[in-house]
Amino acid sequence: MDGVPSTYVEGFHDRKAVRRMRYRPLGRTGLLVSLLSLGGAPLGGLYGETNEHEMVGVVRTAIQKGINFIDTAPFYGHGKSETILGKALQGIPRQAYYIGTKTSRYGYTDFDFSAKKAWQSVDESLHRLGLDYVDLLQVHDVEYSASTDVVCNEALVALQKMKEQGKCRFIGITGYSLPVLKLVSSNSPVVVDTLLSYARLTMNDSSLLDYLPFFKEQGIGVINASPLSMDLLSNRPVPPDWHPAPQYIKDVCRQAANYCQSQHVDIAKLAMHYSVDNQDIATTVMGAARYCMSQLEFIECHNTH
Repeated sequence: MDGVPSTYVEGFHDRKAVRRMRYRPLGRTGLLVSLLSLGGAPLGGLYGETNEHEMVGVVRTAIQKGINFIDTAPFYGHGKSETILGKALQGIPRQAYYIGTKTSRYGYTDFDFSAKKAWQSVDESLHRLGLDYVDLLQVHDVEYSASTDVVCNEALVALQKMKEQGKCRFIGITGYSLPVLKLVSSNSPVVVDTLLSYARLTMNDSSLLDYLPFFKEQGIGVINASPLSMDLLSNRPVPPDWHPAPQYIKDVCRQAANYCQSQHVDIAKLAMHYSVDNQDIATTVMGAARYCMSQLEFIECHNTH
């Protein structure tokens, strides 16, 4: 249908909202993904407890309004995120969304990049999600592997075999360290279709820009997560204890947030615009909890300009 993506389903979607949404190609995959995508970490309670019923509603409404990519992982609440997503996706046409999940990270200090664990993990994820396949399988936080050789020759090779069996359509990697993401994508014996980088294209850290030409040349679709720099660029009074930023960065971001507030401007909205306006980013992942419907209000506001 003219003006809507292939994920559009007549009778399910809000057609006007879908037409307002913008879509970009995800590297060489052939997928057109929504400018904003839905992050599953809050569904697993990673940043605090959430209401399951409310989260199910958020997921369904987001898809109806044109968000067509959802990112999750077994790490998010030890499978809770995938379980809630599975409930939310019941009754939604499979054509209406793309979903990505991950392998290899299962807790704050629990990592296993072996092929054997990847096979077990993916089967468990598919069961929780209630799906026969996912669109994207990603090796989670590759910089935590003792050796990138294990990531390349065990985890990624296992994902390639799963792809051949129809358990996924595309393969990706995720992480915080841009040099390691570049190294793994360069040395992988299988094609890496996507990479997800978090907190590296924000108003306080734009280091991803230095790597985008390389990833683009390789045909890799880039997914940007945590545009609010894990809440530094928000009005939250204190960053969580686990936040990796040095104290001086936390202090400067707090000063910036206070200044914006004094000018009646929400720094989170500025941060979102900064991230999503980069044309080389296929999609920007937003958490599904705290912002809930305000995310959808942002979509409608952003896409009318």
